[in-house]
Amino acid sequence: MKTVMPRWRLILSRTLRQAWVRAALYCVGSVLAALVAWRFQFHVEENFALSVGADAVGNVLSILASSMLTVTTFSLTVLVNALGAASSGVTPRATILWSEDRRAHDALATFLGAFLFSVVGIVALSTRLYGPGGRLVMLGATVVVIGLIVVTLLRWMQQLTRFGRVGETIRLVEQAAAQALRCRRDQPHLGGIPPDPAHRHARPVLADRIGYIQHVDLAVLTRALGGRDAMLDVAVLPGAFVHAATPLAFVDPEMEAAALAAVRRAFLIADDRAWEQDPRFGLSVLAEIGSKALPPTAADYGTAIAVIGAGLRVLSEWIPDPDRPPPEPEHPRIRVPALSTDDLIADFFHPLAREGGGIVQVGVRLQKGLAALRSMSPECFSAAAMRASILVTEHAGFALLVPSEKAAVEALTLR
Repeated sequence: MKTVMPRWRLILSRTLRQAWVRAALYCVGSVLAALVAWRFQFHVEENFALSVGADAVGNVLSILASSMLTVTTFSLTVLVNALGAASSGVTPRATILWSEDRRAHDALATFLGAFLFSVVGIVALSTRLYGPGGRLVMLGATVVVIGLIVVTLLRWMQQLTRFGRVGETIRLVEQAAAQALRCRRDQPHLGGIPPDPAHRHARPVLADRIGYIQHVDLAVLTRALGGRDAMLDVAVLPGAFVHAATPLAFVDPEMEAAALAAVRRAFLIADDRAWEQDPRFGLSVLAEIGSKALPPTAADYGTAIAVIGAGLRVLSEWIPDPDRPPPEPEHPRIRVPALSTDDLIADFFHPLAREGGGIVQVGVRLQKGLAALRSMSPECFSAAAMRASILVTEHAGFALLVPSEKAAVEALTLR
């Protein structure tokens, strides 16, 4: 059973997804290579080192430094242009996925790291601490780096054909949303237990800033309760917008000030929504991509239809596995509300129904998508899908002008 990611792992994961981390590792590796070459140069015979061209390492490093600086600059330009294209042509909310794309980071880190390796190597060679043996070791390390560059260039060439494209952006958003929804399906209460409105505490813990909830750390909440026999009710889920009058949680009246501060720290509040614990955000971004393709100025109905297919795949992750036992709560003293299927359906289908009401192809595909969800899991999606289907029909009836097109959408209404 998957466990909910604690705060420290979330921060570590976000840090490791930054491009500078891999580049820093290359820099450390280049310094270590220089030290290894100095340390082991005396184990290499001088005649052998000279016979294999160890003296050429300086020229090779100089060529590598100049070429990698150019390639790194070009790659950064491509990344910036792709982020701009994704922001203007798709949605700004998807740019964070491109900025954290592992393949782009690998390419940038490899090119920048190779440049740093070359510079460190040139500086090390200019100290005259290396004999022929040390230069041979540096040449061997340089050959390894060149091999990494060749492999990375081949992968980067393939990636450039898809970088920033609408279809690839939809795929990235779909993957992020599906991952978040799977985690929430496996832990519907984030490791806690279902709420009990009849026994909820009356004392609220209010937010101390304005923004979106990105993460709730139930381990911190459990520690805040200490050894007292008390419960804590979480009032907001990741993705909720909070302000100074919004209750984050409800606690017993006897909780001390230090414990109240710990409860507030358990809620990570930021200016933007995040992907990890907020599957509704992924569905909303998918709907935004589809909605942006529907106005007459865009008229990209194929993108909207592709988005509907992606959203259908994401929502299918919400279907419970009948063979999977209910999860054991890791934090039995924390009560956390679950996601609503109605909210998931509304986040995705309602914007598309509104923007695509006057397009019969989109209306028909929305109705078929809702019917597919109900067929896959009637007990999970039936009621929510029927309400969304009626809304699709209402928007189509208001926006469509051709009676036969209205009838085509209405005939598919779930009843």
